[in-house]
Amino acid sequence: MRVRLASYNIHKCLGLDRRRRPDRVLAVMAGLDADVIALQEVDHRLGHRPAALSRDLAEHATGLRAVPAALGRHSFGWHGQVILARPGLELTGLVRIDLPGLEPRGALAAEFRGDGPAFRVIAVHLGLFRRSRKLQLAALAAALSHRPALPTAIIGDFNEWSPARGTETLGAGFTVHAPGPSFPAARPVARLDRIALGPDLHLMAAGTHHNGPARIASDHLPIWADVRVGPAQAG
Repeated sequence: MRVRLASYNIHKCLGLDRRRRPDRVLAVMAGLDADVIALQEVDHRLGHRPAALSRDLAEHATGLRAVPAALGRHSFGWHGQVILARPGLELTGLVRIDLPGLEPRGALAAEFRGDGPAFRVIAVHLGLFRRSRKLQLAALAAALSHRPALPTAIIGDFNEWSPARGTETLGAGFTVHAPGPSFPAARPVARLDRIALGPDLHLMAAGTHHNGPARIASDHLPIWADVRVGPAQAG
């Protein structure tokens, strides 16, 4: 089974022109043509963390369905994150994972079953400090040890500037891919947005999405990855 995974830090729908335009973010999301999209910064950070992006509009624009991430009635996501998936993927499990660090952070793990093997997607928005990020990735690895063994992709804003360091604590079972420069969106130089693939997930193609209003709608470009789910093929 082949699925397209995508990740987009929507920056609370605030574009590089300092205009808050959810319609531009929705257009970018629709253009990804993804089976699963992990979003970061879908909610404002203060008070009751009200949604910056409407769940109904997000589902309508993409044809995907959001997993029930929010715990508060004002929010769309959890720790600002949400996962949307195409209707043919049945949600069989959802886990909120609190992450250590100087800032409040969390990961959202959704388990799906479709026409092929079951798999797991974990949405992350890691901390600004490398020490925190290392602790957070180690916490993710520990949390996975208590979950069913499923092919797992960890995708999102890793906030890591180094191409060679910072993700070691995730463990040798994961291969981290940086599809391309994604920050800042207008003239991207940093590969902050990444995807880590565990056993039985195989990268077929990947890249950044810069079509339409993507270079102005947020401070990040989205990334996408076409992934095959299943054992390695012989030959």
